[in-house]
Amino acid sequence: MGKLTTGRLQAFSDGVFAILITILVLDFKIPTYTAGHLLPAVLKQWPILAAYLVSYFYVGTLWLFHHDYFKTIALINRDLNVLNLILLFSVTLLAYPTSLVATTLQSGNLTDIRTALVMYDLVGAFISLTFVWLYNYMCKHPELKAKNVTDQFYQQIKHDPYRSVSIYVVALVVTFFSVVVGGILLLAGIWFHYRAYRHMNQLLESEKKKTVLD
Repeated sequence: MGKLTTGRLQAFSDGVFAILITILVLDFKIPTYTAGHLLPAVLKQWPILAAYLVSYFYVGTLWLFHHDYFKTIALINRDLNVLNLILLFSVTLLAYPTSLVATTLQSGNLTDIRTALVMYDLVGAFISLTFVWLYNYMCKHPELKAKNVTDQFYQQIKHDPYRSVSIYVVALVVTFFSVVVGGILLLAGIWFHYRAYRHMNQLLESEKKKTVLD
């Protein structure tokens, strides 16, 4: 299989992200209530809204990440296609722990909440691992990169996914001792994805300025 341009890969990936966000919102259902008591019933659904908002932010960040990162790639080969499929598979798993967290927070059972958070940590770590594989692959295959992107760009961002994996692993371990602290570390892992995206975006802007000056 020869090298292809990124257009079809990005279009397919955008579709997967769009479907995932649609699946996330399906957790919203009309609550059981008696006449005149809809508001209390809706307020009891706050865990569903909280889990949705966190995962929506996470998925949105990952989509921005994916979109901007693949703009640095000019050609796609079979291996890169496979890596992208694995990455997308990992992201689609987010719907499951999102539902688990929402359901267990509503029940209030501490043991179940712990299990749900651990599942979310595992998925988050897996997603980060797929970025490790993607970043390392691009470092080893500079012939696939866009002409306006330097090898230094890939070197500057390649450690971010490792840091992300570390945060999720720490969150997972801590959750067995403290659900609250583990949950905070899980949120920190998701926030780190956003910070890593901003880091990559800033480097891309610098690359563009260098290209203009040259």
